[in-house]
Formats: sequence, structure tokens, C-alpha cells
Amino acid sequence: MFQILVIDDDSSIQILLKRILEKQHYQVITTSNGREGILQAVASPPALIICDWMMPELSGLEVCNFIKNHPNLSSTFFILLTSLDSVSDRVKGLDSGADDFISKPIEQNELQARVRAGLRLHQLNRDLQTQKLLLETELSEATDYVKSLLPLPINQPVNIDYMFLPSRKLGGDCFDYYWLDGDHLAIYLLDAVGHGLRATLPAISVLNLLRSRALKGVNYYQPSQVLSALNDAFQTDDKTEKYFTIWYGVYNYINRQLTYASAGHPPAVLLSPKSPNVDITLLKTPGMPIGMFSQAKYVDEICQIGELSSLYIFSDGAYEITNFDGILWSLEEFIQLLVRSHNLPKSQLEYVIKYLVSLNSKEIFDDDLAIIQIKFD
Repeated sequence: MFQILVIDDDSSIQILLKRILEKQHYQVITTSNGREGILQAVASPPALIICDWMMPELSGLEVCNFIKNHPNLSSTFFILLTSLDSVSDRVKGLDSGADDFISKPIEQNELQARVRAGLRLHQLNRDLQTQKLLLETELSEATDYVKSLLPLPINQPVNIDYMFLPSRKLGGDCFDYYWLDGDHLAIYLLDAVGHGLRATLPAISVLNLLRSRALKGVNYYQPSQVLSALNDAFQTDDKTEKYFTIWYGVYNYINRQLTYASAGHPPAVLLSPKSPNVDITLLKTPGMPIGMFSQAKYVDEICQIGELSSLYIFSDGAYEITNFDGILWSLEEFIQLLVRSHNLPKSQLEYVIKYLVSLNSKEIFDDDLAIIQIKFD
């Protein structure tokens, strides 16, 4: 049974509304002023409120504004009872959050029809809120699942750590690192187009394919072969855009060589100490994003890793940030931030992330942000 709250300082109006509505099998509660009405609504949220506009102390507009801004009452359908019928008055009522109006003197059939319509909308709103809650629960479970797939930090024989800040609960950035054998470490980071579940699904598919080495006939020690196989497996079509960028490398721990290839991805940044400065090497090869063109070609490059060097692999969300001046940050500025953090004795990634958060002009980032740091002895 729907509960309806009547707020009116006129006892005769209370009695009339209660009599009419109870005949329709609604539970009706009456109060005599705005303060009592608010306390009653908070204590027992009604499905619908009929409130007089002109009342002492709190007006109907003030009551309406409170009800619509209360988190537990926002779905309550609010009808203003008024003898005012000018356009400007109704605009004021709508601006305060009123959902409908009933004019005095009250016409019974109109009252019943507006109440029925209001209760239908209230029920629809409640159903939508229930579905929203279920969806948020499922998204949280999916988020926990994605986080469980990410690798743990490594301390020996190289030190690997990362920071991952999706712009939503689910993001399109994904990464992994694992030993192909005792001497070769595979490292990659990809950035799927779009946001949310649409971007997460292909990213997780890639992670599972590479982790299980399910791409047939592929030499996982040769990055260009891995990218070519992924490009064959993830071709986009006219209906869906499922392409992604990726940086993939294999580090030979014995000879300290890094073989790498990239597909439309930002360059990895290698920082090597060279007194009194730091050498900066950008690691990137030509190649279109995976899935964009079926005939795309990918090539390998080899880099020698010096002692005490650090490698950073990241998505473009790490530097495509709009600051408080409305200016889009650049890759060059981000690299200089990495250089400044490189001279810190510890917590370099934490320093970088705190700086990016302070730089960002919004509460959340526009794009997913992922950074992997590999520190070589």
C-alpha cells in the first residue's frame, strides 16, 4: 500500500484529502505545518506528498526544496497544492523541485488522476534506483575481479611497481609482467579505446591471451610477432571500434638487453644516471594501433640497459591532463616530472601520482592512468 503524506495548515483540507485518498486504498498521514511534515517524511518516507504552498513558518516551496535534496526522499513525488495559477508562480514551484500542481478548489477526479500518475512515476523511479544499485554492485564486483588480475610488485632481480587510476570503476588500461623463463621478463601495457566495460573487456581478453600464451605459433620472446598476432586476433569492424595501443618488451636479465615493439603507444622512457645529469631515451617503434589495419607491420628494437636505470611505461592518460588554467599538459612536461622524481631516494611513483592529481583540474581524470616503473640494479 502506497503511503501519502498531506501537509496543510487547514484542517478541513486535511480531512477532505484524507477521505478522498483513503477511498482509493492509500495510507494517508496528515500534518499541520512544514516542520512537522519534514520530520514525518524523514521518519517514514512516503511515496507521494501533497503540500500546501502558502503556510506559516515554512512555505510549500521550502518544504519541497528540502525533500528533493534529501538522499532518502529524492524519489518521493511532490505535488504543490495552490490557488496560485500564474506562469511565474508555477515556474517557481518547478524550480524548487515540484513534480506537479493541484489547484484549489480541489476537484476530486483531477486529484485522483494526478495522484495515480505521480505514484506510477514514483514506482518507476524506485525501480530505476534498484536497477542502478544492482548495476553498481556488479560493476564493483567486476572492478575487484580486474584488480585481482593485475600482477604483484616484484623486488628481485629487478624492482617493478605500478600505479593504476581508472577514470571510472572499470577502465581500458591493462598491463602485466611475468618471467617467460628464468632469464627473460615480458612486460607490456595496453590502452583500449573508450572507457568503462566497453574498453575493459578487450583489455582483459588480451591479458588472458598473453598470460596463457594462447596465441598459436608466436615467439613470445619477439615483441613484433606478439603484436602481429594480436592484430590478427583483434580486428575492428564497421560496428565496433575495439582497437588498442600497446607497448611490449622482453628484458634479458643475463645480457641486460631489452627488446621491444610498440603499436601506436606512447614511448617508454628510460632514465639512466650520468653525472651530473640523467640521460633520457625514448623507446618506441613505428606501428599502427592493434586492430586498426589488418596489414599493419611491427618491428623490434633492442636497447642496452645500464646499471641503476629506470624504465617507465605508461598510457597517454598520464600526460593528457587539463590543468587549472585550461591548458593541456604535454608528454615533454611529463618526462621532466619523471626526471625530477628519478633523483628522489624513494617513493618516485608516489611523488609522480601526487603531482598529477594536484595538476588535474577535475575530481577524476578524463582518461585512465597507468604507470609501470622498472628499476634495474
